[in-house]
Amino acid sequence: MSDISDDLSSRIAARIRAERVARSWSLAELADRSGVSKAMLSSIERGSASPTAPILVRIATAFELTLSSLIARAELQGGSIARRKDQPEWRDPGTGYVRRHLSPQTDMPLEMVQVELPAGARVSLPASSYAFIRQQIWLMEGRLDFTEGEVVHKLEPGDCLALGAPADCVFHAPGPGPARYLTVLIRT
Repeated sequence: MSDISDDLSSRIAARIRAERVARSWSLAELADRSGVSKAMLSSIERGSASPTAPILVRIATAFELTLSSLIARAELQGGSIARRKDQPEWRDPGTGYVRRHLSPQTDMPLEMVQVELPAGARVSLPASSYAFIRQQIWLMEGRLDFTEGEVVHKLEPGDCLALGAPADCVFHAPGPGPARYLTVLIRT
């Protein structure tokens, strides 16, 4: 998967640049809108740095996209079916979590994403990453402690959680194994 992942990372870098250029934004403007430093953005666009999930979320949010949409724009070619072999996977270099975009690229506001979060891993995302979406999380395997603002939801396999208003969130797989879950997003 590393060659596929490296290729996707290159396409994500190119997509970020393309989204920025399409909006006629300088690196400084994207840095200002996303809260990601100009130096980091430049490194990402050149492919010399691999952004973590929280950084990609901040960049996607600046473009008024979800992380899934940004990855899909980098990878998918469109059509009504997304074959397993064509579904882009991205591995967060910070935590090792793997995010697979399941949905075909269409103009529908619905996206499905499968995530595998390694045991012990923790991913924090700011409230701004939920500004343009509503979502539900369905835990398929393992355990997931999901912190939404001040509330901790302890999910067991089969549990489904509908998120409320945008809040800072933390995904944590307490173990002993990884947490595998499906996230269904609706762009608002």
